[in-house]
Amino acid sequence: MSVHPLLKVDISELSVAERIQLAEDLWDSILDKPEELPLTEAQKQELDRRLENYHRNPTNGSSWEDVKKRLGFSQ
Repeated sequence: MSVHPLLKVDISELSVAERIQLAEDLWDSILDKPEELPLTEAQKQELDRRLENYHRNPTNGSSWEDVKKRLGFSQ
């Protein structure tokens, strides 16, 4: 892999844990400005549908912790 032009680092030289942390940090930085990530009308409707489903059936589904455990990301 080559040096990333914005980060000025060779990402392939980072450990897997460091790359995961980098991805998390990058995602968190996007979430700092949600207004810059507009949703389409279809996306808004889908989110509203899912939220309504959750309100009707709050015990359905899995917690984020359970999902991470099933995927093997539990620490």
